[in-house]
This record gives sequence, structure tokens and C-alpha cells, in this order.
Amino acid sequence: MNGAPVLFQVKSFSRPESLAGTWLGHQVVFSFDSSSKTWFALAGVNLETAPGLYALELTGERSGARAKSNALTFSRKFAIARAKYPKVELTVSKQFTEPNPDQVKQIEEDQKVKKDYLNRVTPQREWSGNFNTPAEAAISDVFGTQRVFNGKTQSSHLGLDFRVPSGTPVAAMNDGTVLLARPLYFEGNCVVIDHGQGLLTIYMHLSQFRVKEGDDVKRGQQVGLSGGTGRATGPHLHVAVRWQGTYLDPARLIKLRLP
Repeated sequence: MNGAPVLFQVKSFSRPESLAGTWLGHQVVFSFDSSSKTWFALAGVNLETAPGLYALELTGERSGARAKSNALTFSRKFAIARAKYPKVELTVSKQFTEPNPDQVKQIEEDQKVKKDYLNRVTPQREWSGNFNTPAEAAISDVFGTQRVFNGKTQSSHLGLDFRVPSGTPVAAMNDGTVLLARPLYFEGNCVVIDHGQGLLTIYMHLSQFRVKEGDDVKRGQQVGLSGGTGRATGPHLHVAVRWQGTYLDPARLIKLRLP
């Protein structure tokens, strides 16, 4: 589906020395799982991707002296369907739809920070195994919802909202390194965890931080407390998943069974 994460798994008759791929214009690096003798990589599909067939192009290096060529190539097409997303109307403070000049300046500075940090792709994979839910609570809004703010501003909801009161502990969804831990205009107090290879999880509207930038974190470790800072209609936890610049549905990532 458009907006969904994808787990690619590859088996070969003879194990290559390395395996990489190209998917929707993104570079994908595969890891080898010795228990299942399978190569795997986590990727995703942009919310704006049109339905159709798209190819995963694989390249690798063979091992062994008998191989006529060390080069290994393979292509497989996958069907992408269009997911159905709801539409809602919300009312927020006027400063978030009609900001004054000082607020516009802060928004522009935040955009520069996000452009710098959120597009980084670190080479090493830090995540391992399944991604856990960051809080045990009901879902108040899903990924992909078309939102109309104060009857004017329309955008897509690029995350998952948990209905939690202010002060609820927020846990890291998987292992990684804290890339950002600072207040932003729309996101409020925000923590971003880098899980490697362009995969990030983002925790917004926090009331307090429990980590700082550069910290190594483990799955389930507390990274902050929920709140209602930034553009929020009330206290809740907004969680986003970003892969190489593409926002993905966190609920689908949590459901994936990963090596």
C-alpha cells in the first residue's frame, strides 16, 4: 500500500558476499539473517505513490573461485495498491494557521533544522527485531488522515496519535541513537531516534525530555513524557516513522514481524 513499510526478504542458492538494492529511487542495504539464511531489508512506499507495478533491482557480489563473474543482478516487480485514508476537520489556535512574523521566522528556522537532521542516512543498521508500541493506549487518529485546520489549512496526518494524558511515559520503539531532542514550533518538544539506514522514529508534543541528543537508547527505554506542546488540540502522543525522507504508517511497522 502507499504509505506502508515493506520488509524485503531474499534467499539465494549460494550466499553472496553482499547484497544491495534500488527501490522507488532509494538505495536499500540488506543484512543477512544466519538463522533463516535470508537477506532482509526494511523499506517503504511514499504516501503519494500511484498504484502500479514497481521493480526492486538487486545487485550483489558472488563468492568462490568457480564463479564466472562476481557480479550478481536480479529484478522483481511488486504491486502497490492505494490505501483508503479518512478526512477530519480540526480547530487549533490561530497562531498555527496564521503565524505572526516572529513565529514565521521560528518556523523557517525549524524547517532548516529538520531538513538537515531528518534527511541523514547513517550506514549501519541499529534496529533489531520488532518495533514496539511507544505507549499502551487507544489510538485517537491514524496515519494518512486528510486534515483541515480551522477550515483553511489542509495536510495529511503523517503519524499515529495515542490518546494519553499529559505525563505518560513514552518509550523508544527500537534501538537507536537520539538524533534530535529539542522544542520545535509545530512538533512541540520533539525526540527523533535514528535506527540506521535512513529509518527514524519521531515522538512529538512531549511535556518533558528523558534523553538528550547523542544518547544511545534501547527498545522500551523511556525517552520522554507525553504532553500537548506545539500544534496540538490537547495532550496526546504523536509518533511518526520516516524512511529516507518518506513518512510511513507506524501502525503497519509495529505489526511487521522483523528479524
